[in-house]
Parts: sequence; structure tokens; C-alpha cells
Amino acid sequence: MLEFYQQLAKTLKNSAAVLATVTNTKGSTPREVGAKMFVDADGKTVGTIGGGAGEAKVYQQALQLLKIGKKQFVEIDLSGVLQRETQGVCGGTMQVLLELWSGSQSLNLVNEIINTLTSGYSATIITPFNTDEKPYLIPETNVIASLHNTGLIETLVPPPRLLIIGGGHIAIYLAQIAKIAGFQVIVQDDRPDFATKARFPDASLVLAEPIDSIQEILNKNTNLYVALVTRGYLQDLAALRLLSNYQLPYIGMIGSKKRVNTVYKTLQTEGCSTEFFNQIYAPIGLDIGALTPEEIAVSICAELIKVRRGGTGNFLSRE
Repeated sequence: MLEFYQQLAKTLKNSAAVLATVTNTKGSTPREVGAKMFVDADGKTVGTIGGGAGEAKVYQQALQLLKIGKKQFVEIDLSGVLQRETQGVCGGTMQVLLELWSGSQSLNLVNEIINTLTSGYSATIITPFNTDEKPYLIPETNVIASLHNTGLIETLVPPPRLLIIGGGHIAIYLAQIAKIAGFQVIVQDDRPDFATKARFPDASLVLAEPIDSIQEILNKNTNLYVALVTRGYLQDLAALRLLSNYQLPYIGMIGSKKRVNTVYKTLQTEGCSTEFFNQIYAPIGLDIGALTPEEIAVSICAELIKVRRGGTGNFLSRE
């Protein structure tokens, strides 16, 4: 979402844009409430509200709204009924709000949103349904219940961060895939030839420093996921000694079961608790039969998404 608003800010510096936001869904739909897309004055789109005929309808309406400027709702029927214009087959319906964003007022709001997302704090966007009212930002995340009846309430939460410890082959592909999946990526490796911006262009921060350098990151980031893809168990030990002092949503460690057990036994002798070991996903990743560094990176990122979103990891075709 941060990148989306950064793109919107860049657009608004030069022209107007129509922001399309899913405000309500019923049944099975391709996107959730809050999903966004914008259309600029040249007809270029950023983001998606689900693709297909439904998004095409919204796109055409957005082009018209660029001319008339009046906020409006678009109903998308995905029930598969043949006479419906969109002829979607997801089985549900979506309501999409279209609104024109232009000028300094809109740009200032987008910059406020960007600053919130990059600061580590949370806030709330209120988008009134009334056609005469503009969206606005409030610092609170708990809003009065009556507002839910008059507008769309969206909580802004900073994107999760992924700290990759180790800068080898798997780390290169994991950084790329995790960035696409919505993580802000940090890479640490004590080898200067491995921890470089050239090897990790998608990372927001690359640390060519000893493992102790992650201490400040651990202190500042509550929504921090950690993937240990190091070159050996000695590096794992050094990292886990630090990580054992923090409550994190995810710690994953690469390696065979023998390597994992060796690390655990050493840490047990140093006083690490069983509760801490139970927090660790090791060996790391979902079992998809991955062999290559690229495939292993996909496996790891799949597990990250599973933990973040609360998925099961099962075959959807068998549920």
C-alpha cells in the first residue's frame, strides 16, 4: 500500500487521478474492502480491484469521472448471470467508490498517508460517502461507531518488515519476492561483498555489518519478520541469541533438521526456553518440493504470507 500511495503522489504532482476503492462486498469477490486502483489523466492504472470485466467497467467510469469530477458508486455483479453486463463468475457483488483526487489538498493528504506509513505509526482514513465531503486522516485507530454508517473507515498500518539475515543466493530471490508481496526488506550480512545494494536493489536497507547491527532494528520494529538464511549454524546461533529477547510474529531458520537440532541443543545449554524454540519455523518454508534457490525463496515467502494472513497452507481445490 505504501508504494501505491507513493505512485499516487507522483501522479498528483502533474495531473488529477480517479481513485477507485472497494467499499462493500457480498459473497465471493476477487478483492477485499479497501482494495484500490487509480486511473490518471492519460488512462494509466496503478493497483487493481480484481481485474476482468468488473474492473473494466470501473475503468470506463473513471475516465468519465475525470471529466465530470463528481464522486460516484459503481456496482459490480459477479454472480455469473448471463444478462449482467460484467458477467463475472466469482459469485458475489462489489461496490466501488470513485472519487477525483486533484490539486494541493489531495497531494497533501497523500503525503500525510505516506508519512504515516513510513513512520511506524498507525492512523485512520475517513472517506465520507457524501458526495460533497472530502476524505481526511485522523491519528486515532479507534473511531466512533456512527462513522461506519456515513463513510469508509480504513486503518493505516505500516507495512510489515522482513529482516533477512544472510546475503547468499536464496536471500537475493527472497528479497525480490518479499518486496512484491508487500514487505519492506532489510538485509544483513557481515561480508561486505555479499551485503551490497547492487545485490539487493529491492531492499530498503542493506547492512554489511556484524550481527549486532540488527539490535537497533529489533528495538524499533514491532511488526518485524525474520528469515535466517545464513551460511552456517554459527551465524544462526549468533542471530538467535539476539532474537530470543524479542516477541516477533515470525522467525524462520533455514537448514536440515540435523542443523536445526544442533542449534537448539547449543542454545538449550545456554538457557534458552522451549517456548522460544516453539516460535521458530525451522526448517523454514512450506513443503512445495522446492530445490533451487528461486523455488526455496518462493517457499519461504509463502510461509511468510501464511503467517501474516492466517492461512492454512492447504490445497484450495481440496477445501
